[in-house]
Amino acid sequence: MLSDKNLDFLKQVGQAIATQFGEDCEVVIHKIDPEDMDHSIISIENGHVTARTIGDGPSQVVLDTMKKDPAELQNRFNYLTRTHDGRVLKSSTIYFKNQEGQLEGIFSINFDTSSLYAAENAIKKLTVTAEDEKTTDPDFIPKDVNELLDELIMESVKIVGKPVAMMTKDDKIRAIQFLNKKGAFLITKSGDKISKFFNISKYTLYNYIAD
Repeated sequence: MLSDKNLDFLKQVGQAIATQFGEDCEVVIHKIDPEDMDHSIISIENGHVTARTIGDGPSQVVLDTMKKDPAELQNRFNYLTRTHDGRVLKSSTIYFKNQEGQLEGIFSINFDTSSLYAAENAIKKLTVTAEDEKTTDPDFIPKDVNELLDELIMESVKIVGKPVAMMTKDDKIRAIQFLNKKGAFLITKSGDKISKFFNISKYTLYNYIAD
């Protein structure tokens, strides 16, 4: 667990970064507690960027992290994420581990580039060529864990490519195993919502996870 001394230091660093780069720069600290991942945010500066506050839950990046071996985690810098309302952020993530090598905290910076992209797109209209550039979808940062779970469920349906009413058993297994891989079941009471959405029992849900 992050010590009070280390946490105070990280909060000061976060405040300095947020102040230096202004109101478009969010700095958030997550405490990693597998028993309570619904309330992982313990410090946040400029939380209006992602509409989050202290006590809110993790992003998809954090859930993905929880599924990995801590020894394999590498800090990530300068990657794209997006908010619930579609704004694109430029993000960096630093992982903090204890002496045993277990993950205990995550320090993230999310810079809202919306105004910069608007200016860039205006310029591109004058400079664009016939060749299309390849783009990738940025990661999603929800405003709470319920929104994150809804987003993951919708993504699982898109992957299968048909509505639940038309899904076969194999389709549902594919969707649910995708949710498991993405860390959806780390969210408290997610099993209830997912089993209800796919119209299956909790017993069947856990069998599908194990398949």
